[in-house]
Amino acid sequence: MLLEECRIAWLRALSHERLYSAKTIEAYGRDVLQFLAFLGPESRSPESFLAVRPADLRLFLAERREKGVESRSIMRQLAGLRSFARYLEREGHGHASAFKAVKGPRIRKGLPRPLAPQDARATAATATRAGEAREPWILARDAAVFALLYGGGLRISEALSLKRRDAPRSAGDVLTITGKGGKVRQVPVLPLIVDSIATYLALSPWKTGPEGPLFLGAKGGPLSPRIIQLAMESLRGALGLPDSATPHALRHSFATHLLARGGDLRTIQELLGHASLSTTQVYTEVDTARLMATYKAAHPRAG
Repeated sequence: MLLEECRIAWLRALSHERLYSAKTIEAYGRDVLQFLAFLGPESRSPESFLAVRPADLRLFLAERREKGVESRSIMRQLAGLRSFARYLEREGHGHASAFKAVKGPRIRKGLPRPLAPQDARATAATATRAGEAREPWILARDAAVFALLYGGGLRISEALSLKRRDAPRSAGDVLTITGKGGKVRQVPVLPLIVDSIATYLALSPWKTGPEGPLFLGAKGGPLSPRIIQLAMESLRGALGLPDSATPHALRHSFATHLLARGGDLRTIQELLGHASLSTTQVYTEVDTARLMATYKAAHPRAG
Protein backbone atom coordinates (compact mmCIF):
# COMPACT_ATOMS: atom_id res chain seq x y z
CA MET A 1 0.00 0.00 0.00
CA LEU A 2 1.28 3.47 -0.87
CA LEU A 3 2.00 5.88 1.97
CA GLU A 4 -0.64 8.35 0.80
CA GLU A 5 -3.24 5.58 0.81
CA CYS A 6 -2.20 4.76 4.37
CA ARG A 7 -2.49 8.40 5.36
CA ILE A 8 -6.03 8.65 3.99
CA ALA A 9 -7.06 5.39 5.67
CA TRP A 10 -5.59 6.61 8.98
CA LEU A 11 -7.47 9.92 8.81
CA ARG A 12 -10.67 8.04 8.00
CA ALA A 13 -10.13 5.82 11.04
CA LEU A 14 -9.61 8.86 13.26
CA SER A 15 -12.93 10.25 12.07
CA HIS A 16 -15.13 7.14 12.15
CA GLU A 17 -13.55 5.02 14.88
CA ARG A 18 -11.86 7.50 17.20
CA LEU A 19 -14.41 10.30 16.58
CA TYR A 20 -11.78 13.02 16.37
CA SER A 21 -13.00 16.49 15.46
CA ALA A 22 -12.75 17.67 11.85
CA LYS A 23 -10.25 20.37 12.84
CA THR A 24 -7.96 17.87 14.59
CA ILE A 25 -8.07 15.51 11.62
CA GLU A 26 -7.28 18.34 9.22
CA ALA A 27 -4.35 19.46 11.39
CA TYR A 28 -2.96 15.92 11.78
CA GLY A 29 -3.14 15.30 8.05
CA ARG A 30 -1.35 18.57 7.35
CA ASP A 31 1.34 17.75 9.94
CA VAL A 32 2.18 14.46 8.24
CA LEU A 33 2.43 16.16 4.85
CA GLN A 34 4.80 18.78 6.29
CA PHE A 35 7.00 16.05 7.73
CA LEU A 36 7.05 14.18 4.42
CA ALA A 37 8.06 17.38 2.62
CA PHE A 38 10.87 17.78 5.13
CA LEU A 39 12.07 14.20 4.62
CA GLY A 40 12.08 14.41 0.84
CA PRO A 41 10.88 12.08 -1.93
CA GLU A 42 12.92 9.10 -0.73
CA SER A 43 10.52 8.61 2.21
CA ARG A 44 7.35 7.74 0.33
CA SER A 45 6.62 4.24 1.59
CA PRO A 46 5.14 3.18 4.95
CA GLU A 47 8.35 1.29 5.72
CA SER A 48 10.63 4.24 5.00
CA PHE A 49 8.42 6.52 7.08
CA LEU A 50 8.82 4.26 10.11
CA ALA A 51 12.55 3.91 9.42
CA VAL A 52 13.33 7.57 10.15
CA ARG A 53 15.85 8.22 12.92
CA PRO A 54 15.02 10.12 16.10
CA ALA A 55 17.55 12.71 14.92
CA ASP A 56 15.46 13.32 11.78
CA LEU A 57 12.33 13.91 13.85
CA ARG A 58 14.16 16.20 16.28
CA LEU A 59 15.58 18.21 13.37
CA PHE A 60 12.09 18.62 11.89
CA LEU A 61 10.69 19.88 15.21
CA ALA A 62 13.66 22.24 15.62
CA GLU A 63 13.03 23.63 12.15
CA ARG A 64 9.39 24.24 13.03
CA ARG A 65 10.53 26.09 16.15
CA GLU A 66 12.87 28.29 14.07
CA LYS A 67 9.91 29.23 11.89
CA GLY A 68 8.11 30.59 14.94
CA VAL A 69 5.75 27.68 15.61
CA GLU A 70 4.72 27.69 19.28
CA SER A 71 5.29 24.81 21.69
CA ARG A 72 1.62 23.78 21.77
CA SER A 73 1.50 23.49 17.98
CA ILE A 74 4.76 21.53 17.97
CA MET A 75 3.32 19.15 20.56
CA ARG A 76 0.22 18.71 18.39
CA GLN A 77 2.41 17.99 15.36
CA LEU A 78 4.36 15.38 17.30
CA ALA A 79 1.10 13.83 18.50
CA GLY A 80 -0.15 13.61 14.92
CA LEU A 81 3.06 12.00 13.67
CA ARG A 82 3.02 9.51 16.54
CA SER A 83 -0.60 8.63 15.81
CA PHE A 84 0.20 7.97 12.15
CA ALA A 85 3.30 5.94 13.06
CA ARG A 86 1.28 3.80 15.49
CA TYR A 87 -1.28 3.20 12.76
CA LEU A 88 1.43 2.05 10.34
CA GLU A 89 2.88 -0.17 13.05
CA ARG A 90 -0.50 -1.81 13.67
CA GLU A 91 -0.83 -2.40 9.93
CA GLY A 92 2.44 -4.33 9.96
CA HIS A 93 4.75 -1.88 8.18
CA GLY A 94 7.45 -1.77 10.86
CA HIS A 95 8.09 -0.34 14.30
CA ALA A 96 7.37 3.23 15.47
CA SER A 97 10.37 3.30 17.80
CA ALA A 98 11.75 6.66 16.61
CA PHE A 99 8.44 8.38 17.25
CA LYS A 100 8.25 6.90 20.75
CA ALA A 101 11.81 7.99 21.58
CA VAL A 102 11.43 11.72 20.87
CA LYS A 103 9.99 13.96 23.57
CA GLY A 104 8.13 17.14 22.77
CA PRO A 105 8.86 20.61 24.17
CA ARG A 106 7.73 21.48 27.65
CA ILE A 107 4.65 23.65 27.75
CA ARG A 108 4.28 26.19 30.48
CA LYS A 109 0.70 25.83 31.61
CA GLY A 110 -0.96 29.05 32.63
CA LEU A 111 -4.13 29.15 34.67
CA PRO A 112 -7.41 30.02 32.95
CA ARG A 113 -8.25 33.70 33.31
CA PRO A 114 -11.98 34.08 34.01
CA LEU A 115 -13.88 37.35 33.92
CA ALA A 116 -15.26 38.95 37.05
CA PRO A 117 -18.90 37.88 37.59
CA GLN A 118 -20.30 41.32 36.80
CA ASP A 119 -18.31 41.52 33.56
CA ALA A 120 -19.32 38.02 32.50
CA ARG A 121 -22.98 38.89 33.06
CA ALA A 122 -22.56 42.15 31.13
CA THR A 123 -21.46 40.29 27.99
CA ALA A 124 -24.91 38.71 27.79
CA ALA A 125 -26.71 42.09 28.01
CA THR A 126 -27.55 43.93 24.78
CA ALA A 127 -27.40 47.22 26.67
CA THR A 128 -23.64 46.83 27.05
CA ARG A 129 -23.20 47.51 23.31
CA ALA A 130 -26.17 49.85 22.92
CA GLY A 131 -23.99 52.63 21.48
CA GLU A 132 -22.82 50.56 18.50
CA ALA A 133 -24.23 51.12 15.04
CA ARG A 134 -25.47 47.55 14.79
CA GLU A 135 -28.94 46.22 14.12
CA PRO A 136 -30.79 45.31 17.34
CA TRP A 137 -31.23 41.69 16.27
CA ILE A 138 -27.48 41.25 15.79
CA LEU A 139 -26.75 42.65 19.25
CA ALA A 140 -29.42 40.31 20.65
CA ARG A 141 -27.91 37.38 18.75
CA ASP A 142 -24.42 38.02 20.14
CA ALA A 143 -25.80 38.41 23.65
CA ALA A 144 -27.62 35.07 23.31
CA VAL A 145 -24.42 33.32 22.25
CA PHE A 146 -22.53 34.83 25.19
CA ALA A 147 -25.36 33.76 27.50
CA LEU A 148 -24.80 30.16 26.36
CA LEU A 149 -21.02 30.38 26.81
CA TYR A 150 -21.26 31.83 30.32
CA GLY A 151 -24.56 30.39 31.50
CA GLY A 152 -23.99 26.91 30.09
CA GLY A 153 -20.22 26.59 29.82
CA LEU A 154 -20.40 25.88 26.09
CA ARG A 155 -17.57 26.23 23.60
CA ILE A 156 -18.19 28.57 20.65
CA SER A 157 -18.32 25.61 18.25
CA GLU A 158 -20.92 23.91 20.44
CA ALA A 159 -23.14 26.99 20.64
CA LEU A 160 -22.96 27.64 16.90
CA SER A 161 -23.72 24.00 16.07
CA LEU A 162 -27.16 24.21 17.70
CA LYS A 163 -30.17 23.79 15.43
CA ARG A 164 -33.33 25.88 15.49
CA ARG A 165 -35.17 22.94 17.04
CA ASP A 166 -32.71 23.04 19.98
CA ALA A 167 -33.89 26.49 21.12
CA PRO A 168 -35.03 26.15 24.76
CA ARG A 169 -38.57 27.16 25.55
CA SER A 170 -38.42 27.42 29.34
CA ALA A 171 -35.97 27.38 32.23
CA GLY A 172 -35.26 23.83 33.24
CA ASP A 173 -35.03 22.60 29.66
CA VAL A 174 -31.90 20.62 28.88
CA LEU A 175 -29.61 21.02 25.89
CA THR A 176 -27.93 17.91 24.51
CA ILE A 177 -24.43 18.96 23.51
CA THR A 178 -21.94 16.90 21.52
CA GLY A 179 -18.47 18.07 22.48
CA LYS A 180 -14.90 17.05 21.72
CA GLY A 181 -14.37 13.44 20.79
CA GLY A 182 -18.10 12.99 20.27
CA LYS A 183 -18.70 13.13 24.04
CA VAL A 184 -22.38 13.89 24.71
CA ARG A 185 -23.49 15.80 27.80
CA GLN A 186 -26.66 17.37 29.16
CA VAL A 187 -26.60 21.09 29.99
CA PRO A 188 -29.48 22.59 32.01
CA VAL A 189 -30.83 25.88 30.71
CA LEU A 190 -30.98 28.99 32.91
CA PRO A 191 -33.70 31.66 32.56
CA LEU A 192 -31.07 34.08 31.22
CA ILE A 193 -30.39 31.76 28.29
CA VAL A 194 -34.09 31.24 27.53
CA ASP A 195 -34.82 34.96 27.58
CA SER A 196 -31.76 35.87 25.50
CA ILE A 197 -32.50 33.33 22.78
CA ALA A 198 -36.20 34.25 22.71
CA THR A 199 -35.35 37.93 22.28
CA TYR A 200 -32.94 37.16 19.46
CA LEU A 201 -35.43 34.94 17.62
CA ALA A 202 -38.18 37.52 17.96
CA LEU A 203 -35.99 40.23 16.42
CA SER A 204 -34.22 38.18 13.76
CA PRO A 205 -35.38 38.90 10.18
CA TRP A 206 -34.34 35.39 9.14
CA LYS A 207 -36.48 32.33 9.72
CA THR A 208 -35.22 28.79 9.33
CA GLY A 209 -36.69 25.34 9.61
CA PRO A 210 -36.11 23.12 12.64
CA GLU A 211 -32.93 21.65 11.11
CA GLY A 212 -31.47 25.04 10.21
CA PRO A 213 -28.81 26.72 12.37
CA LEU A 214 -30.08 28.51 15.45
CA PHE A 215 -27.62 31.39 15.09
CA LEU A 216 -27.42 33.15 11.74
CA GLY A 217 -25.10 35.68 10.20
CA ALA A 218 -26.11 39.08 8.86
CA LYS A 219 -26.99 37.59 5.46
CA GLY A 220 -28.90 34.61 6.82
CA GLY A 221 -26.13 32.02 6.58
CA PRO A 222 -24.53 30.09 9.46
CA LEU A 223 -22.85 32.36 11.98
CA SER A 224 -19.05 32.37 11.89
CA PRO A 225 -17.06 32.01 15.14
CA ARG A 226 -14.97 34.97 13.99
CA ILE A 227 -18.01 37.24 14.27
CA ILE A 228 -18.40 36.27 17.93
CA GLN A 229 -14.70 36.89 18.53
CA LEU A 230 -15.07 40.37 17.02
CA ALA A 231 -18.13 41.00 19.19
CA MET A 232 -16.05 40.16 22.26
CA GLU A 233 -13.39 42.61 21.10
CA SER A 234 -16.08 45.31 21.11
CA LEU A 235 -17.10 44.27 24.61
CA ARG A 236 -13.50 44.46 25.80
CA GLY A 237 -13.51 48.10 24.77
CA ALA A 238 -16.91 48.81 26.32
CA LEU A 239 -16.07 47.13 29.63
CA GLY A 240 -12.36 47.92 29.81
CA LEU A 241 -11.37 44.24 29.81
CA PRO A 242 -7.91 42.77 29.07
CA ASP A 243 -7.02 40.79 25.93
CA SER A 244 -7.53 37.57 27.91
CA ALA A 245 -11.28 38.28 27.84
CA THR A 246 -12.17 36.00 24.95
CA PRO A 247 -15.34 34.03 24.22
CA HIS A 248 -13.63 30.94 25.65
CA ALA A 249 -12.90 32.89 28.83
CA LEU A 250 -16.66 32.85 29.45
CA ARG A 251 -16.48 29.05 29.66
CA HIS A 252 -13.66 29.43 32.18
CA SER A 253 -15.80 31.96 34.05
CA PHE A 254 -18.73 29.53 34.15
CA ALA A 255 -16.60 26.86 35.81
CA THR A 256 -14.71 29.18 38.17
CA HIS A 257 -17.78 31.03 39.41
CA LEU A 258 -19.73 27.79 39.85
CA LEU A 259 -16.88 26.35 41.92
CA ALA A 260 -16.64 29.52 44.02
CA ARG A 261 -20.34 29.20 44.84
CA GLY A 262 -19.84 25.68 46.16
CA GLY A 263 -20.30 23.68 42.99
CA ASP A 264 -19.21 20.05 43.07
CA LEU A 265 -16.08 19.40 40.99
CA ARG A 266 -17.48 16.18 39.49
CA THR A 267 -20.67 17.95 38.45
CA ILE A 268 -18.68 20.77 36.86
CA GLN A 269 -16.66 18.17 34.97
CA GLU A 270 -19.87 16.69 33.56
CA LEU A 271 -21.26 20.11 32.63
CA LEU A 272 -18.06 21.05 30.80
CA GLY A 273 -17.77 17.68 29.10
CA HIS A 274 -14.22 17.03 30.31
CA ALA A 275 -13.10 13.43 29.82
CA SER A 276 -10.81 13.60 32.85
CA LEU A 277 -11.40 15.12 36.27
CA SER A 278 -7.79 16.35 36.29
CA THR A 279 -8.69 18.75 33.48
CA THR A 280 -11.43 20.26 35.63
CA GLN A 281 -9.25 20.46 38.73
CA VAL A 282 -7.32 23.37 37.23
CA TYR A 283 -10.26 25.56 38.29
CA THR A 284 -9.54 24.81 41.93
CA GLU A 285 -6.12 26.39 41.35
CA VAL A 286 -7.78 29.45 39.82
CA ASP A 287 -10.07 29.80 42.83
CA THR A 288 -7.15 29.45 45.25
CA ALA A 289 -5.09 31.97 43.30
CA ARG A 290 -7.92 34.51 43.42
CA LEU A 291 -8.39 33.91 47.14
CA MET A 292 -4.68 34.50 47.82
CA ALA A 293 -4.64 37.63 45.66
CA THR A 294 -7.60 39.03 47.59
CA TYR A 295 -5.96 38.10 50.89
CA LYS A 296 -2.68 39.79 49.99
CA ALA A 297 -4.45 42.92 48.81
CA ALA A 298 -6.72 43.24 51.86
CA HIS A 299 -4.99 41.73 54.87
CA PRO A 300 -2.97 44.29 56.88
CA ARG A 301 -0.16 41.81 57.54
CA ALA A 302 -0.13 40.03 54.20
CA GLY A 303 2.93 41.91 52.99
